[in-house]
Amino acid sequence: MEQSELDKLMKCSAEDAVSTAQLELAITLDYSPDSIQYVDKAILGFLDKFSHVALEDKAVFTLCNIFGAYIGEVFKKLANGTWIYATDKSDAPSIYMKVDEHTFAFAGVCFEKLVRNQNVSIESYFANALGQVKN
Repeated sequence: MEQSELDKLMKCSAEDAVSTAQLELAITLDYSPDSIQYVDKAILGFLDKFSHVALEDKAVFTLCNIFGAYIGEVFKKLANGTWIYATDKSDAPSIYMKVDEHTFAFAGVCFEKLVRNQNVSIESYFANALGQVKN
C-alpha cells in the first residue's frame, strides 16, 4: 500500500470515528489532545448501547480501527508520526504509528479496552506514547 493511500485511509477512518461518536453517543471528538479522554468514554458507550453486537468480530474490527485511527491522527500532529502498514504477519497485517524507533498500536489499545479489560486507559496510553517521543 502506498504511503499516500495509507494516510488517506487513516484520515478517513478518523473522520468516521468523529462522526460515529457524535451520531451514536453525542460525544464530540475535535482532534485535540484533550479529546482522547472521550475515546475511552466512546468505547465504553458502545459496549453499553450496543452490548448485543459490540463484541462481534466485525464491530470490534471497525470500532478498534476507526478509533485507533482517530488517536493516531491526533498523535501524528503532535509527534510528527508516520503510519506504517506492517505485513510481517501475512494472515493479520497491522497498522502502526511510528516516530523514530518507537511504534504505537493505537487500534490495539482500543481492542484491549473493548474486548479484554474495560479499565485500560486509552488516555494514559496516549500520554505515555507522547512522553516517549517528546523526551
